[in-house]
Amino acid sequence: MQVVNWLPRTELPFAAPSRPELLEMPEPLVIAKVVQAPVAETPVEPVVKPAERVKIEVPRPSLASTRTNAKVEEEEAPVAVRAPVVPPPRFALQLLRAGRCLLLVELPTGESFQTRDPAYLLLKDMLRAAGLPDSPQIIGEPVRWPLLARGTMDQGPEAARDFVQGFLSARLEDAPCVCLWLIGLPAVRFAGEANAESFNRELQVEGLGSVWALPGLELLMEEPQRKADVWQAMRRLMARWKESNE
Repeated sequence: MQVVNWLPRTELPFAAPSRPELLEMPEPLVIAKVVQAPVAETPVEPVVKPAERVKIEVPRPSLASTRTNAKVEEEEAPVAVRAPVVPPPRFALQLLRAGRCLLLVELPTGESFQTRDPAYLLLKDMLRAAGLPDSPQIIGEPVRWPLLARGTMDQGPEAARDFVQGFLSARLEDAPCVCLWLIGLPAVRFAGEANAESFNRELQVEGLGSVWALPGLELLMEEPQRKADVWQAMRRLMARWKESNE
């Protein structure tokens, strides 16, 4: 009957004593239900892949943008300003002597004086009014500028001034004078270093001494009212060359 242990309900007579361990009632087998505690979710770390070399694309300027930038840089760069080229002045001057005065006269036509030229006749009248010989002596050839039709020599205003003043200085060393008449704007500008505002004034020029600035003969013929100013200025200076003639 597959009975392992048998215990009588009552004590049997003449029976052997029961073993104590057999009398102990076995504790019921309790099958504990294992309840699993909630497991905190562990954040899954992302799988880090080996760092890859990041490719940085450098934009290359196109040919058009390069030309544009170059053009902008050229515009922004300071441009060297060249001095304007000044054309050489053009004039013809004749040096004459009347008594103790020298006269540097602008030739209105660029040609030497002729005895019947209106400008020359006016000059003779002015010399008579000043008390000087009315037949002035012509000294040398006319001073014409520019000197050369071609070439690389500087023939600007400063060169013309140096040439005219050098020419007069050499003549004054040969025969000094008490007053140098500068007749006409080119004579006043390149010998006296003055302008039209200095007409009828006495100037002191280094190396030339006392000079008298006068309007040109042709200008006096075109504007006769200027002769009055010439006459008033002449009266203030006349004593200088008259004393030298006595």
